[in-house]
Amino acid sequence: MAPVLPARGEVARDAANRAAMLEALAEIDGLLAKVTAGGGSDDPDKNARTVARHRGRGKLLPRERIGLLLDPGSPFLELSPLAGWGTDDPLGGGVVTGIGRVSGTECMVVANDPTVKGGSQGPTSVAKGLRAMEIARLNRLPLVSLTESGGADLPKQAEIFVPGGASFKNLTQLSALGIPTVTLVFGSSTAGGAYVPGMSDYVVLQKDAARVYLGGPPLVKMAIDEDADEEELGGAEMHARTSGLADYLARDERDALRIGREIVSHLRWRKQGPGPDRAPVAPRYDPEDLLDIASADIRQPFEAREVLARVLDGSEFEEFKPLYGSTLVTGWGHIGGYPVGVLANNGILFSEESQKGAQFIQLCNRMDVPIVFAQNITGFMVGTRYEQGGIIKDGAKLINAVSNSTVPHLTLMMGASYGAGNYGMSGRAYDPRFVFSWPNHRIAVMGPKQLAGVLTIVARQKAQSMGIEFDEAAFSPIRDAFEEQVESQSTALFATGRLWDDGIIDPRDTRTVLTLALSAVHSAPVSGAASYGVFRM
Repeated sequence: MAPVLPARGEVARDAANRAAMLEALAEIDGLLAKVTAGGGSDDPDKNARTVARHRGRGKLLPRERIGLLLDPGSPFLELSPLAGWGTDDPLGGGVVTGIGRVSGTECMVVANDPTVKGGSQGPTSVAKGLRAMEIARLNRLPLVSLTESGGADLPKQAEIFVPGGASFKNLTQLSALGIPTVTLVFGSSTAGGAYVPGMSDYVVLQKDAARVYLGGPPLVKMAIDEDADEEELGGAEMHARTSGLADYLARDERDALRIGREIVSHLRWRKQGPGPDRAPVAPRYDPEDLLDIASADIRQPFEAREVLARVLDGSEFEEFKPLYGSTLVTGWGHIGGYPVGVLANNGILFSEESQKGAQFIQLCNRMDVPIVFAQNITGFMVGTRYEQGGIIKDGAKLINAVSNSTVPHLTLMMGASYGAGNYGMSGRAYDPRFVFSWPNHRIAVMGPKQLAGVLTIVARQKAQSMGIEFDEAAFSPIRDAFEEQVESQSTALFATGRLWDDGIIDPRDTRTVLTLALSAVHSAPVSGAASYGVFRM
């Protein structure tokens, strides 16, 4: 393969871009530190007291449990750590999800954080857990649940009762697909939460700590007027000796985690996808440059090939159709030794780019090669000339190809993601296996100024149709407020808070994150599409 040649050679330093990116990363680091510290409230002192009380009971924090579960020194790809941002749910949702290696096997790990509302489940934690199960199913990853939860967050029961029921359905469907499910219970697992161990293939309960019952002593008293003892009702030893719910009885947390590792070890799990077809090679260009490349002003384009030069193995890229449809860069390379096809935006999508992208996606499917979509797109071209030229038909070809492609898609939001451009580049609605965002990412129907301008034009036309004069001065505050609203709802933090991605990443970590994601998707077979919808010619 020919090496990628960045457009400006060794990238020019851009102080404004770097400063803006570092400022955004500092904000994200602060939020991540808050989530990792535990407690779940906006009061640091209260959080510290909650965590101290938890530790005073001899308990570990969720990420400490995960650290002991995973193979020593192995990476953990945490997903959606800032889910819930901008909502009234706790930041992170009171649950940790991610992919890590347990006894040599890549697993999806889900861990309740009992320092956040006792590990109770709110809307964000339910959505985050469902996404983790979806990733486990699509990528054929064993699911390990580290459970300590008070059940539903009762004040929000109306928001979680219906969607939350899918958790139990998903557990048993994973088992039916032959994807192992393992649950380690360290504390309470009550009410609906009792079905997490109840529907898992393997169950480990911690002695003198785990409590698993459909109804706790207060509910039993109210329901049938029975004074029930906690251990007799749902204790770990009772379930190990009497009910049979527990397959293993652990002495303490570390023993439970040891048993969990042994269970995964005896699964003898094997990946069904192909492994890397060559040894990984570091890029020729420094990933540190990515801080300078990504535009602080989302309206300012940047060269996609410069990004690829700092992500692809050896900065090598076999570009496909380089002289045709130049605002969409397509071609083949490797990331972490895994072969990939790449579609990367270098500007707006015209008919040529749409046709080129559709053809390239078909070629990747014919070759059984995963596709990386690198989004920095304001949408498809509009205007009389382009409508008459068939932009709708051609854009539909690209969306058709994306929709029916069956090789794994990994989507990187490295800039703008507006309008149908989001769809044509495998946005969240098109079921990519993973979506990761840079902090400068913006997502909306269109840019805030454009949306506000459209609103103004529509209001002016409405006034004219009614035969009244349009009051520009009176409408100006409405337009400005709308633009500000769209701007605030277009940010990377807003998107990640609602699980529109699987996490915001430091641009410098892009290659590492994509490598871990590619390794995960190859746990399942990688097979291209055999058919597509009708292509309107």
